[in-house]
Amino acid sequence: MPELPEVETTCRGIAPHVEQRRVVSLVVRQPRLRWPVPEQLAQWVEGDRIQRVERRAKYLLLRFARGTLIIHLGMSGSLRIVAADAPAGKHDHVDLVLDSGQRLRLTDPRRFGAVLWQDNGSEHSLLASLGPEPLEEAFSAEYLQQCCAGRRTAIKTLVMNAAVVVGVGNIYANEALFQAGIDPRRAAGRIAAARLVALTAAIKQVLAAAIEQGGTTLRDFVGGDGKPGYFKQELQVYGRGGEPCHRCLQPLSEVKLNQRSTVFCRHCQR
Repeated sequence: MPELPEVETTCRGIAPHVEQRRVVSLVVRQPRLRWPVPEQLAQWVEGDRIQRVERRAKYLLLRFARGTLIIHLGMSGSLRIVAADAPAGKHDHVDLVLDSGQRLRLTDPRRFGAVLWQDNGSEHSLLASLGPEPLEEAFSAEYLQQCCAGRRTAIKTLVMNAAVVVGVGNIYANEALFQAGIDPRRAAGRIAAARLVALTAAIKQVLAAAIEQGGTTLRDFVGGDGKPGYFKQELQVYGRGGEPCHRCLQPLSEVKLNQRSTVFCRHCQR
């Protein structure tokens, strides 16, 4: 699934091509995504300009004068800029045809993505309960300490909770916990404050590095320009269960936490 770095990479990739561009027409080939594409969407966006493109958690937000187009990439979706005459493939479900002669195209093989609408002055239910952005000041060591206090939840499960902090998906939770030297199974409320300071810094560093590398291509992800992400080459633990730890050379352990693959080093993480 595209995680925060992949979505941020997409956001930065498409923004120069779509901001201040007028939507000439909307093409919906398959309205049945995770939630139905709104039937009135064409009348809300056609003829209007995309003022700016933003990201909130794993959602892409295209701001128009009257509201916001919310796009989620689902499990394997991508949003790309293509030429006006680019033929549509089997999984190319939605196009925004722009006055530049290009199209913003949503491709979603599994149809777990979404194209939704939010009027100005309201907040969509999908965005209402989200926690702070991990790369902003609101996500601090003090904040994380407050969230962990008294909690018996595994620390990996807690930092992957979007109500606590958004965008720390499975890949980057594994990597940040390794960098901070914290066993992902440890109860959040039993981690010392100094170690939570290290974890907060590790989350920020890992996500920033992944964004710089254009995200992580494991299966289907490519950015808005069609290019893959290269952070996979930097992975220390994710996807490496049974392989030697880069620090101590002992085999990495792999377990399931909340049905998610969790890889860690029993010697370096405690």
